[in-house]
Amino acid sequence: MSSIPEELSYTKEHEWVAGVEDGLVVTVGITAYAAESLGDVVFVQLPEAGSTLESGDAVGEVESTKSVSDIYAPVGGEVVEINETVVDDPSLINSDPYGDGWLFRVRVSGDPEELLTPEEYTALTTAES
Repeated sequence: MSSIPEELSYTKEHEWVAGVEDGLVVTVGITAYAAESLGDVVFVQLPEAGSTLESGDAVGEVESTKSVSDIYAPVGGEVVEINETVVDDPSLINSDPYGDGWLFRVRVSGDPEELLTPEEYTALTTAES
């Protein structure tokens, strides 16, 4: 399994969140663990820029050769940008989930809830393996 970046926060649904410390705009993606579990990603549907998300809501989908999985909003707020590159080339989620495979950016409203530390996420994925 891939290493889990220490600078990110995580969700139980296998999303990662970058930039939580600045509290303004965060970047969201799915983890390498999720990408490996899905297999080859062939399609991604993301929320529209300008839409408002509620933490925990299903906001998109990732489709692979094996299955379709929901993407959940790890934070509430307004979508300020989506990664058009990953929409055009969904395989980036497999090849670079923590880099070019990011999904969308959110201007956070309120405090993020129930985000996991890298250690907590490692324990979660170890228990699921």
